[in-house]
Amino acid sequence: MSRPDVQERARTLRRDRVPFVHARVVRAERPTSAKPGDEALILPDGTVEGFVGGTCAESTVRAQSLALLDSGETLLLRVSPVDEPGRADPPGTVTAYNPCLSGGTLEIFLEPVVPAPRVAVHGDTPIARALLALGRPLGYDAVPFETTTLGGTAAVVIASHGRGEEEGLAAALAAGVPYVGLVASRTRGVAVLAALAPEAAVASSSRVHCPAGLDIGARTPEEVALSILAEIVACRPRPSGRALALAADDRPAVTGTDPVCGMAVATVETSLHLDHDGERRWFCGSGCLRAFAADPSAYPVPVAHG
Repeated sequence: MSRPDVQERARTLRRDRVPFVHARVVRAERPTSAKPGDEALILPDGTVEGFVGGTCAESTVRAQSLALLDSGETLLLRVSPVDEPGRADPPGTVTAYNPCLSGGTLEIFLEPVVPAPRVAVHGDTPIARALLALGRPLGYDAVPFETTTLGGTAAVVIASHGRGEEEGLAAALAAGVPYVGLVASRTRGVAVLAALAPEAAVASSSRVHCPAGLDIGARTPEEVALSILAEIVACRPRPSGRALALAADDRPAVTGTDPVCGMAVATVETSLHLDHDGERRWFCGSGCLRAFAADPSAYPVPVAHG
């Protein structure tokens, strides 16, 4: 994949709201197969599109990139064939010892590109319009509500003041949207939620924020919108660096062992993992993954007994 192809692919991923890590070689100490300016995109499933080095370097880049997709932080990755015990990396830099490199050292800048959290606003009221206007400067992809856009939506705010509230709430709850807010008084909110279908009404009792927003004494539509966005910020998940949570029915019976800390880890594609020496290693979180990627020889495969 040529550099223009990588750039065009990156534009497509941004348009489609697919997260990825943009890796760019910024320094290459000969002999290396990668050259400064070489680029690749690393997708959430571990796919590498482009070129930033051979198999060994690519494996390290993949491992670090998967961890960065959770934290959202940039990283200067230094991949060296020479072990340097006691070397202290400056903030924002990680050195990985990789003895299978061709002899040179690579420095690769990793930049996560994660789509802005989407906030869908239901209604055409002053508060709804204020939410759309204020959401974008705060870094949210604030869009009018449509049931077809709820997949991957971070928040839904029902601000239609009696128009289509039940349908909007039911759709948001069915889609599993993390934050669902209803702009209504507590008294009217109870009546609206009670009008939902039985299964949606049960879910709404604990999942719908009503009245939506933090109590900051808001009076104007803009202040109410600010209070709702503040509550969305307060409720958003924080980066954990850990594998994605699985629903109880989806948890596999087979588990692996984190080679760094010894924790049991679900062996599914959504768990953090790294292929090394022909074997797949599973990790509880990005901290252990980074420790292993920096020095795999420090964590040998346990010898089975019995």
